[in-house]
Amino acid sequence: MAEKKVHTEKKTAVTAGVYDVLRRPIVSEKAVKLSEGNAVAFEIDARATKEDVVRAIQAIYNVKPSKVNIVVVKGKVKHFRGRGTGTQRTVKKAYVSLPADAKLDLATNI
Repeated sequence: MAEKKVHTEKKTAVTAGVYDVLRRPIVSEKAVKLSEGNAVAFEIDARATKEDVVRAIQAIYNVKPSKVNIVVVKGKVKHFRGRGTGTQRTVKKAYVSLPADAKLDLATNI
């Protein structure tokens, strides 16, 4: 008997780890301008990779991103009057480009 190969699509299950990758959507002037071009900005976990972000977007929003860019914004040093200095936190951001026919509703899946 010949063995049949059955090709099954992998479905990504939504787990707590997927929600840990995408911390929050970024709402700024640049993010609003990006949304006009069908892109979205997220703050992500510091250890997350592009592949992690793609998997999280697919699992949560059921949309496959066409491109993902990641930027690490280092925390600035701030000086306080009479209190010395401190640093803001370092933030890792992901700019996610979506296909032309895809729309992302950020309010429903947060």
